[in-house]
Amino acid sequence: MHKTIGSTDLRKMIISGSRTLDINRAKVDALNVFPVPDGDTGTNMSLTLQSCVREVSACSSNNIADVCDAIAKGALKGARGNSGVITSQILRGICSVFKEGKPIDCKIFAKAFESGAKVAYGAVSIPKEGTILTVIRMMGEYAIKNYGKFKDIDLFLDEIIKEGDRALALTPELLPVLKKAGVVDSGGVGLMTIIRGWKAALAGEEISEEEVEGTAQAQKSEEDVFGDNSDIINLDLGEIEFAYCTEFFVINLKKSTTLADIERLKEKLMRIGDSVICIGDLDFVKVHVHTNTPGRALTYALELGELDRIKIENMLEENRQVRAKMESEKKEMGMVSVCAGKGISNIFKDLFVDKVIEGGQTMNPSANDIADAVQRVNASSVFVFPNNKNIILAAEQAKALVTNRTIHVIPTKNVPQGFAAALAFDPEATPAENKANMMGALDNVKVGQVTHAVRTTTVGRFHINEGDIIGLDDKKILAKGTNVEDAVISLLGKMKESSHEVITLYYGEEITEEQAEAMKDKIADLYPDCDVDVHCGGQPVYYYIISLE
Repeated sequence: MHKTIGSTDLRKMIISGSRTLDINRAKVDALNVFPVPDGDTGTNMSLTLQSCVREVSACSSNNIADVCDAIAKGALKGARGNSGVITSQILRGICSVFKEGKPIDCKIFAKAFESGAKVAYGAVSIPKEGTILTVIRMMGEYAIKNYGKFKDIDLFLDEIIKEGDRALALTPELLPVLKKAGVVDSGGVGLMTIIRGWKAALAGEEISEEEVEGTAQAQKSEEDVFGDNSDIINLDLGEIEFAYCTEFFVINLKKSTTLADIERLKEKLMRIGDSVICIGDLDFVKVHVHTNTPGRALTYALELGELDRIKIENMLEENRQVRAKMESEKKEMGMVSVCAGKGISNIFKDLFVDKVIEGGQTMNPSANDIADAVQRVNASSVFVFPNNKNIILAAEQAKALVTNRTIHVIPTKNVPQGFAAALAFDPEATPAENKANMMGALDNVKVGQVTHAVRTTTVGRFHINEGDIIGLDDKKILAKGTNVEDAVISLLGKMKESSHEVITLYYGEEITEEQAEAMKDKIADLYPDCDVDVHCGGQPVYYYIISLE
């Protein structure tokens, strides 16, 4: 455990943070949706940290102030894109406190995080919440309020990381484009990846790729949508107001240049564009701006000194390429399904359903949730399977929220009907033909479900006590038992018809694989004329969902 950290510890932290981010930068890139889905956040942040490592490695002094200056200088020199520049400013703020010469204990550590947040916010002309800024701010606020509770920096850093994870989980609520994509902020994930590298360095450990991946995904906590983030390219890209992403350094500043001149340069840039970052000191200045007149930005900067590492990118062309990719990959028809349970979700994916929304009996998705999922399917016509009678109306209402796709709601009342509808899909048929085939498929499956009663009541001829195991179809209670097995057998006895040839069991989260296999064997003995199959559904509420065909 570390009561304080010194220059050697700080060097190791920077190197470990850089290495951890480099290993995982592809995952961070994949989360990127703001402001343009260009997928380079992890790369930009990684290159920024690599520049830090080069400067620190070249620093021969072990004086903490010299090491901090090397970190801040390296970060600023290597900063790329908004995410890299903001990261450089976080490090600059942190190092400005570390270099003061006092022992770096928990109090100084807390002040450094607070300073990192303040400097980062000050570097951005219009700070946006729901980004890396929110994550560093909330960590800084937590650190300042709680440093007195800790004597060991290692334990303190553990709790700061937990607060960062909480902040990261909030980013989709603060930035609608993230919520639409079903992801957390990529810059925030990159920052947390770096800080986990710091933790590993202090503990003398290596951090694995899988650990960081889990961090990024854990914030989604089974998400509104199951699946990966490969759909982010299908977001509405909107129109780009400023065409050119312009970046450069101002070096060898004129002797007459003052800090006020640098601030005036920032004000001029804000008048000709947005996403303005203009940071540095009288040694050199880093500039980033989105503008339609990059020549004017360069001319303004020439008044302060020489220009170096000029990079001008045409964002209109990037946008056109993304749109062209979307259009080339667009298909005529797609499918969206609502369900609960990872196993059920995986079955729908195996049936080529494009998007699966988490929801069901106890968690009905809204019309907007369904509309968002439909928007992420790159198809002209989208079939929606509600799989619950309480969700059908919301699915119908989603039609009014989507103008660039045609929604066909197939009124599936349960998961097996959804499976039947998905199986009826023919990519060679027309949307009208597929809809007719799907509607027809619903009549070919009979469904029962086994659950427990949540209150005491009387329903028809059944007196139900709270906790009783009950079996029901989509209309009424058909059976009850003292245990799950008896209820399943009783329910099947009421539902099984001579025409049924296949019985399929989908077992829920409270049933083990061994119990499900034993249930399958018992049913096979009772109904030797039927094929009996069992699948892990993982659904809540229902011990078994039973399909008869």
